[in-house]
This record gives sequence, structure tokens and C-alpha cells, in this order.
Amino acid sequence: MFRTALAACVALLTSLTTPAVAADKPDLAIYGALPKIEEVVISPDGSKLAVVTTDGEQRYLTVRKTEGGGIAGVALKATKLRSVMWAGEEHVVLVVSQASQGMTLVGPPREYFMASDFNITTNILRPLLDGAKKTSSKIGVEETFNIIVGPPQVRMVKGDPVVFLEGVRYLRGTAADTLYATNLRTGTLRLAENTPRYGTNGWLVDIDGKPIAQTTYDTKSGRGTLLVKAGANWKKVDEADSPTGAYGISGLGRDGKSVLVWRRADDDVLREYTRNGGREALPDDLAFDGLIHDPYSARLLGGYTLDGDELRYTFFNPAVQSAWYAAIKPFRDARVSLKSWSRDWSRVIVQVDAPTEGPAYYLIDLKTGKGWFQSRVYESVKPEAISPVRPIKYKAADGLEISGYLTLPRERQPTNLPLIVLAHGGPEGRDAPGFDWWSQALASRGYAVLQANFRGSAGFGKDFVKAGYGEWGKKMQTDLSDGVRDLARQGVIDPKRVCIMGASYGGYAALAGATLDKGVYRCAVSVDGPSDLNLVRQEVVSPKEVCMSTIGETPCPKSGAGPVNPGRMLSANLEDHGARSSTSPRYWLRFMGADKKADLDALSPVKLANRVDVPVLLIHGTDDTIVPFAQSQIMADALKKAGKPVSLVALKGEDHWFSRGESRVKMLTEAVAFVEKNNPPD
Repeated sequence: MFRTALAACVALLTSLTTPAVAADKPDLAIYGALPKIEEVVISPDGSKLAVVTTDGEQRYLTVRKTEGGGIAGVALKATKLRSVMWAGEEHVVLVVSQASQGMTLVGPPREYFMASDFNITTNILRPLLDGAKKTSSKIGVEETFNIIVGPPQVRMVKGDPVVFLEGVRYLRGTAADTLYATNLRTGTLRLAENTPRYGTNGWLVDIDGKPIAQTTYDTKSGRGTLLVKAGANWKKVDEADSPTGAYGISGLGRDGKSVLVWRRADDDVLREYTRNGGREALPDDLAFDGLIHDPYSARLLGGYTLDGDELRYTFFNPAVQSAWYAAIKPFRDARVSLKSWSRDWSRVIVQVDAPTEGPAYYLIDLKTGKGWFQSRVYESVKPEAISPVRPIKYKAADGLEISGYLTLPRERQPTNLPLIVLAHGGPEGRDAPGFDWWSQALASRGYAVLQANFRGSAGFGKDFVKAGYGEWGKKMQTDLSDGVRDLARQGVIDPKRVCIMGASYGGYAALAGATLDKGVYRCAVSVDGPSDLNLVRQEVVSPKEVCMSTIGETPCPKSGAGPVNPGRMLSANLEDHGARSSTSPRYWLRFMGADKKADLDALSPVKLANRVDVPVLLIHGTDDTIVPFAQSQIMADALKKAGKPVSLVALKGEDHWFSRGESRVKMLTEAVAFVEKNNPPD
């Protein structure tokens, strides 16, 4: 039923697509452009949709009825939109970010987050913390900026929508993570809790709008603390080491009253604490990749797991589980992700990623069993411009089984093909089944594309992650080249025509392919890749800042509907910004397996420039706050000094996550031109 509807809509949309450069080579811009539809979020009563669309670099928020007909809308301009959520029936809360030095804040540029409220009745968009300075004498704020450092928490308090925000409050010149509350009906702003602690990195509010928990984290010792509200005082109920850099609140528990805390140690630990300090480790069968919290009751509903190639949702409520099975039943051959739902679970929004058609949004009425196609995510990518992807498995040199995906160019026999190895970020990220704009763009040029989930990748169990500890630049690297050798043995690819490419950690892997694992690749493309591991080690970033400033793969449980985003970047996912990230120097050092300068130099491509004997392309955003632009600059300088062929492309104003379509298109254009020159597809 839904497949027929999707096919019909695809046919209708083909007239709107961007013209191809040639019959056999679609324009790279159709892959690199921002998704036409970025968000579809249903209202609590299920009668309205908040839809974020793009037109070039411009973003727009439109609120319309589910049956059609616009209600309100606002142009968001070229903002970097990070999340959208309803607050009652008349307000939509938006989170955006920008890279900045940060007014009077000191230190390197960072990605700062701001929250706004769009009133669909008045059609007015306003910043939520803008009033802090104006009312400072009333609420006791010495200095506050319109910056949030945690995800907004929406609660209905006495019938009014109230948004709780973690802001930056300056006390005697020192920043403190402070909890504010703003009533969207009245517009008033107040301090929700007047006892901020230095080192606080998270707050939790119960369903009634009362602060009930906060966590602190000492970045020097790696020690985290949980405090719960006991009457008028705060009581310490947990203190634990989290040596790899993550300790924080993961939301309310299963009963809507307990507190979930996650920390990374030798094993990931998610514990549920009662108000009196009792605790319980969640069973192993609840070891989710991401948590699903109800936006209305705030309680934990269940979680999702990416187990191999399968995205699996588990709900504690049998009725909700049955409703989910009913929702996904029509999409037998597609990967279905839950995006949002009405308060009574009568209507849900899902994203359906079909192998031959790309991702699309659907609205499903669970009472009637009917579904309505909303829009394709990449409107300009026709089905005939999507190359087939197949799962693969092979053995690494030491016998460990590695899985991944092989994208094959359309209308070419899978024999003796040129290959691009496209390495994911993390390194505890992963590639997953489904549409991938980057690999599809490369395949459109005639290349096979290998995306291998090397040891250390997420989604294959704790032991597989641990197998990556100490293997940065070593077995994590040869897992990639073992995949090349396996495909060559099968005759699928030509081992003499292989290049390597990737972003963030994947960018490092590309450079390592030219310095540490030589003789496999004809060229290397590093996008936002670290080249000097000693500089990585020296970065001192708190877990909160990393969490709020990164995207790609989040090793810790995340709040939201999912799914796990398999993007290519170094650390946490901006879709779920606010999950406490474990991407800190301690986390990276666990994978590097070294903390001494000489040992890290031995793994740093910038120190091994003399070994390079293939052309290298470096691409880097100048506003990258995770892997600074300087990492590519020093690599370019080292290669030039060594007399090696290198080019450096600076993407002006671009961050770590390719938030702008023009940067994505330029990256693809530069990378494709480079590999076509150094590894021709024909």
C-alpha cells in the first residue's frame, strides 16, 4: 500500500529534480545539497505538523494541518538548525547553533547553541534567554548570555508550556551551568534552581517542573557525581570514575520519577536511581544504543538498537510495541525510523529508507492503519540516480569478522572496478544500511565504495568496541585494507585502482593509509582529519562542551526517537545534542593506546610526511571546533616541506558537520575531481 504511494510520488517529483550533467552522471549537487526536508514533527494532539524545509542555504519552518493547509510559518534564514520540538499545541521550540569566540568568553572558537520559541498563533519567533539581562535584578543573574549548554526540557506546568534551559550564568567572572525556566504563555523567565555548582554538567526536571537531579564532572580527575533533591537540599547519591570522559544524566527512568545516569568505564553503565538514592543497573537486554523518552510524560519508553544491519525498537509498554509493529509492517524491505508521535500514540511520523528510492517521511494513523506519504528527504535524487548497496563480511588478518557495505556503480558489472574506501568517524561510530549521500555521489562517478565497520565500531557488541582499544592506526587501519584485499580476491575490484577517503577520524584513516599502511592506495582524501595526535591529546574540553558541539556517532545512550546516526564525524550527534558524550581526550586516548609524545608521534601522519608517496588532498572547514583547521594546515605544510604532492581546500565558515549545502557540494566536487585525476574510473 505505502510502497505504491511512494512510487507514485517519486514519479511526480521527477519533473522537479535538478537536471543531470550527463545521462550517466548526475550532477553532484543533487547529492551534496542539504536535504529538502530536514524535520517533520507531529503535535501532541496529532492534528498538526512542524516541517523544516530548505531552499539552497535557507531554512523554513512551516506548521500545517496533518490533512493539509498551512497554519503558520517563518523563514529561519541560513541558520544551522539542530532540533525542533513542540511545547503544547501553540509553540514550537527550535535549537540553532553557530561557531563563535563567544562575546566575553575566552578560549578557542566553539559551537554555541541558542533556543527560540515560535508562537504559531502570533507567528512570532523569539529567543528564549534574551530576557535574562533585562530582568537580571529580579532573578539574580549577574551576567547571562543567550546560550544553552543542554537540551531543552519541555513540561506542562499548571496547564502552561514551560521550557527548562541550561544556560551559562557568570558568578564573579566564572561560568556556571544554571537552570532557567521560561513560561511560553506569559513570556516570563526565572531561575529554576538557585544553587548552581561549579562543574555542574547536567540538570533534570520532573514531570511537574521541579528540578530533581544534577550531575557534576571533574575533567581533571575524570570523576562524576550525581545529586538528587531531598527537600530543600541536594543529596549526593553516586560518585564514580569515568576515565574516558563521560558521566551525566540520561533522563527520567521507567516510572517517570527515577533518574537515569550513564557513565563510560570498562563497560558502559546505565543506572536507574530512585529519589532516596537506591540504584539498579538496567538489564543487559536493555543495553540500547539510544533511549526513547516520551516528550509528554518525560518517562523512559524504551530504546533502539542497531544490531548488525537491523534497527530494532523495544518498548516497555506492550500496547506501544504492538502499535510500532503495525506501523512498520507495510515497509518490509525498508529501514524504518521512528521520528515523532502524538500523545495518545494514534499517529506517528516515520522515516522510511528504501534501498532503491532513498529516505522519505510518512504519517501513519495507527487506529485506521492508513499512511500518507509526506515527502522525500532528498527530493532531487531520482531513484535512477541511486546505486545499489549490499552488505558484506570478511575476515581481518587476525581472523576477526568485519562487516560493512559495498556500493556498486549502476550499470557496471561488479568486476575489476575502481574502489574508494570511505572510512567512518568516531572512531566508535559505524556505517549503517540506508541512503548515504557521500557514497552515492562517488558511485555515480563509476566507483565501487567500501564502507567497513572496523574493530572499535559501535553496534556489534562491547567486545568488538574493546577490540579497537589501542589499535588506532594499527589493526583499525588494516581492517580497512583487509577489506580491499578480500574484494580483490573475489575479482570485484582492481587492487591497483584504490583510493581512501574519510572525514574526522575517517580523515585520519585516509592519512594513515598514505603513511602507516602503505602500498594499498593510489591517493588519499582527508576531510577534517586530525594529523597530529599530540595536539588532540592536549585539547582540554569538558564533556558538556563536546556533547553540545559535535555530531556523528554517540557511544553513550541518547534521548530521542533515533535512529543511531551513522554520519562520518568524530563524536556526538547533534540530532540528539545533549546526550553526555564520551568523546573527550581520555576517550580518544583509549583507542590510541598511548599517551606519551613519542608513541603518539609514531601514529601521527604529520610526523610521517616523508613516507607519503601518493597524492594527498586535504579539505577542512575553517569553523571546525572539533578538529581545528590547523590540523590540516600543519599536514599540508609538512607534506610541502617534504616535497610531496598535496592540495589544501579551506571551506570558509564551515563547521565539523557540513551544515551548509554549498560546502557539501564543494567537498564532493573537489574530492571527485581529485580521485578522477589520480584514480580514473574508466
